[in-house]
Amino acid sequence: MDTTTLRQAQGPTTTMPAWVNDEYGAASGMRQEVVPTPSPGPGEVLLRVRATALNAADVRVMLGDPVLVRPMFGIRRPRQPIRGMDVAGTVVAVGPDVDQGRIGDEAVVELDAGGGLAPFAVARVDRLATRPAGVTPEVAATLPISGGTAVQALDVAGVHEGHRVLVIGASGGVGTFTVQLAALRGAEVWATCGEANRALVESLGATRTFDYRTTEVSSIPASFDAIIDIAGGTSLRRLKRLLSPAGVVAMVGGGGGRFLGPIPRMLRAIFLSIGSRRRIRMVMAMPKREVNEQLVALVAEERVAPVIEQVLPWDAAVTGLTRLESGRTVGKVVVLGRE
Repeated sequence: MDTTTLRQAQGPTTTMPAWVNDEYGAASGMRQEVVPTPSPGPGEVLLRVRATALNAADVRVMLGDPVLVRPMFGIRRPRQPIRGMDVAGTVVAVGPDVDQGRIGDEAVVELDAGGGLAPFAVARVDRLATRPAGVTPEVAATLPISGGTAVQALDVAGVHEGHRVLVIGASGGVGTFTVQLAALRGAEVWATCGEANRALVESLGATRTFDYRTTEVSSIPASFDAIIDIAGGTSLRRLKRLLSPAGVVAMVGGGGGRFLGPIPRMLRAIFLSIGSRRRIRMVMAMPKREVNEQLVALVAEERVAPVIEQVLPWDAAVTGLTRLESGRTVGKVVVLGRE
């Protein structure tokens, strides 16, 4: 890393504080440690982190849950001990094959396994989406995983103008984006959420909402061209019965068991889709720069507005992760960069 460039960009040259969990476990086990400042390699840049949005994926990696994913993230402990995958930041140094002209760029990006809860983080240059001046870092940071998953779920389900769409679990990070983006496509959106959040979800574009505590999804009196299942919990057979003749269930979440996670539900989806025009498909959302650019543009045009429950200072990162761990967040939780 070019230490002169980094020093000019207001940062430490060799070490930095970070929130780490070097063992799998609850957010209460996170602690601040001094760690080496990362260096960008080929095809990478170093970002000064301005804001980090937390996601359910951060909690899953923190807990090592399900166990099935541990070979990817670390068998006994996380290979990347710093949580935070969604980051808005400033490019302060570049890898050996990256244009020096990128230094100073304001960007938003999804990191591979984390690293955002630190002053500096390394990101792939081919994933960077430009953050315009009119979009704040805390707003931009909410977009990659939650917004990107919403876009890809709607694409998997083939949602377009005139469709009727049911969003199950509409008040969380992915859900609040899904409702807005489906309505923006011209779909008629119905949604489930808690009673306290029905007015919010309707303000985002839902035509009808249902309290998931008092209304069984399978009893909703309509058929749907697409069902975006974020919360899980309803049997796939029952969801399939709610579909129009060529409808699609797009499975985003639903957790699953401690060891196998969503695998059994995915296998049931494949079985139930065999020989049927009503299909159940798993959403395997991937980081896509073009999707982030689309989302940033929609926010800049005020056509989409991320729902942010809390914006926390860097020292309160554990509070944010604890909130995500509870499973009761409304919209997004964002942690500001360390001053």
